[in-house]
This record gives sequence, structure tokens and C-alpha cells, in this order.
Amino acid sequence: MEQTQLSRGQFLRQLGLSSGALMAFYCMGTGLTACSSEGDPTPDPGPGPGPGPGTSTAIKGTTSGANIDFTIDLTHADFSKLKTANEFSYVANIIVVNTGGTYAALSKLCTHEGSTIAFRSANNDLKCPNHGSEFNLDGSVKLSPATQSLTVYKTEIQNSGNTLRVSA
Repeated sequence: MEQTQLSRGQFLRQLGLSSGALMAFYCMGTGLTACSSEGDPTPDPGPGPGPGPGTSTAIKGTTSGANIDFTIDLTHADFSKLKTANEFSYVANIIVVNTGGTYAALSKLCTHEGSTIAFRSANNDLKCPNHGSEFNLDGSVKLSPATQSLTVYKTEIQNSGNTLRVSA
């Protein structure tokens, strides 16, 4: 019996995987480095997205829709890291960043294809991990493929620095 040796691509094609699936497999198989720019600082993922909307007693108010207006208890364990410069957290579809004395609150969804962006403290900006769009903390596009700015929300420190109000 004669044995035929297949390349990885030939094997996957015989399984019926499309070229798009092959590219995704290739990217994943190489630690995603084949699909990103070399030397580019990646977004700091932080310790995770934090509690989901409505799951933390630290948040009071409206966190979605057109009438965004909520407060975050910065002394609560779920959000106490926000009292530290260059930390960030997600509340519903909003990313809240402590920029070192002030706060920024913006839509957390990249305007290119809706992926969740992350704060990069080394660059003091926001980056989408999927296609590399970058945004300034004022919401403006720093690097495409995104062409539309992020929605920016007002922030106000209250209660001697222990509460942060975010509003439309």
C-alpha cells in the first residue's frame, strides 16, 4: 500500500474547509502573530471585562440606550481599580478609563466591525484587537480601518472621588 503525505493545507482542504477557515486556522496556529503587525503594542486586556450590566451593586442608573446616565461606586470591589491611573473597566457597552487624574468614557465597540476595544496605557489610546483600528481618548480615529469616531460620554467625579458619574 502506497502512503501519500499531505501538507497541512491539503489535509484541511480535504476536510472541506474554505480558504477563509484555512486563514483563520493559520492565524490561530501561529499565535495570531501572522495576522498582526510586528512590533505593535497590543491592547492591555486588563484583568477582564468586569461584571456584566445589571450584575453589580456598584452601578446605579441607565447603562444602555440613548439616555446613558449612571454612577459607579469606585469603592466597590468590582470597580475599585478605577481609582488607579491607567486602569480601565467595562460597564455594559462602555469602556471607562482612568487617565491619571481624569476619566474618559467611550463606546467600547470598534466602529469598524463592533469588536471590543481595549485601553493601551503605554500609548494612552484605545485599540481594536481584530483589525488594528486605534482611537484617541477623545474618540477620534487615530488609525484605520475604522473611519467613524467612538461615542464619548461625559464623566464627573462626585462624593469626594468615590463615585464616578457617566452621562450622555
